[in-house]
Amino acid sequence: MNNILFWILFNAFVLLLLGLDLFVFHRKEHEVKIKEALLWSLFWIMLSLGFNAVIYYWQGPGPALEFLTGYLIEKSLSVDNLFVFIMIFSYFKVPLKFQHKILFWGIIGALVLRGIFILVGVALIAKFHFIIYILGAFLIFTGVKMLFSHGAEELHPEDNPLVRWVSKHMRISKTPDGGKFFTKQNGKLYATPLFLVLIMVESTDVVFAADSIPAILAISKDPFIVYTSNVFALLGLRALYFALAGIMQLFHYLHYGLSAILVFIGAKLLLSDIVEIDMRYALLVVGAILAISVIASLMYPKPEEELPEPPIKE
Repeated sequence: MNNILFWILFNAFVLLLLGLDLFVFHRKEHEVKIKEALLWSLFWIMLSLGFNAVIYYWQGPGPALEFLTGYLIEKSLSVDNLFVFIMIFSYFKVPLKFQHKILFWGIIGALVLRGIFILVGVALIAKFHFIIYILGAFLIFTGVKMLFSHGAEELHPEDNPLVRWVSKHMRISKTPDGGKFFTKQNGKLYATPLFLVLIMVESTDVVFAADSIPAILAISKDPFIVYTSNVFALLGLRALYFALAGIMQLFHYLHYGLSAILVFIGAKLLLSDIVEIDMRYALLVVGAILAISVIASLMYPKPEEELPEPPIKE
């Protein structure tokens, strides 16, 4: 699957989808309602499963299982990351009608960064086999750290190095000026607060990628499978955000499930030279852990306490 034509066609398809999304379906900034978000989420999921079917008939069940497992892991990790997006938007008081645009451009940046990370990661693993042990140990460490974390931590944008640098070297306006990232005042160019929010979203995705990319590299060494499963999970992230933003606090056991998944995938990497776990069983384990964490969250609701503020409407 390393033929350059596949990469060109796939990325052209993704750019076409993103262009239609931004310039046709969401040409006018508006508050994304739950019904609209659910329909878009269903669209992106069906599109991902459709692509999975293409891989099945094109390359066979092995690559198809790798894609599905990678997609499921990336999708589940992204749900946990949505808590951070809620906190960022709440901290900067970003109205709902502007949040879609920020997430759109944030995902564009994430696609570029993750593409680079994946290509570099695959190349390094191919050349230096011992790196799989480093990645496996890192995933186990991250999983254990997540186990003892208590959900979303307090946000401190002022400590973000990029935000500090931009605030120091650029003029920042007081208002978003109709959802723009830059505006002119008295003939001078200013960055709006929305640009700072975009910087926060992009920089936090780098941290997210540190967890998700090694996890998917543990599933497949094919850069096309790793990249496409990552891309499809990211494409549906905006719709998933608006669909779940108001109810994500219900899934309070999810991060325990994600912790178990990261530890499992890390162990799979560390033991890969001793025992090879069939991809079908790996997919079953990941799916079962996610199902148990979601069912447990719904059966045993979290007592009322401080939770991320809901998205701001105005």
